[in-house]
Amino acid sequence: MPESKRMENEGDTARPLGWVLGILVVVGGIISLGTAPLVRLLGESRYALEGALHGVSAGIFMVTATIGLFQGYRLLAGNIQRVAQLEFGAAVNAFLAFLTILFGNRIYIFYRAKGGPRTYFLENMPEIHKIFFEFKEFMALFTLPLAVTAAYLFWVYRDQLLRSRPLRTVSAILLALTFFYFLVAFVLGAAITKLRSI
Repeated sequence: MPESKRMENEGDTARPLGWVLGILVVVGGIISLGTAPLVRLLGESRYALEGALHGVSAGIFMVTATIGLFQGYRLLAGNIQRVAQLEFGAAVNAFLAFLTILFGNRIYIFYRAKGGPRTYFLENMPEIHKIFFEFKEFMALFTLPLAVTAAYLFWVYRDQLLRSRPLRTVSAILLALTFFYFLVAFVLGAAITKLRSI
């Protein structure tokens, strides 16, 4: 089969899969919201909605950042035939980085409030605040510029990317660093939540 025809077929088969995944997410959301009380899903804290939105965006970002890491490896190894395979995923990755940081910063207001987890950690375990949270807060912020830069390279340099080893290398490194910084922030955030939730 000619290369151009094969690429068209790949694009044709990817679209229905995207629709199926989208429909499954919607159905799963409807079932979850329809069968479980919202208070049980979110928790009883006054900051439950912000926490849930941060958790959901971070959970989805974990999936897309992992896929991005794999795509970066494939790109570096020369196993990507079309940059179009990367463009959409990179844009979604950058958007999820933005959402996760947005909701995370909203939660940080409650974390720092009087009587909040920050007060507890500073009084009882100051090293947890200094190492875990301060480090986590700034590490997480790196994910946004890294993910945006990777998406920018895919969209702007799409024609040169596959021919240029340096561009492929930089793109793969950006995707790997996005995953690394997110993973560190994700693990530290989960640890802090287990020690003292909002």
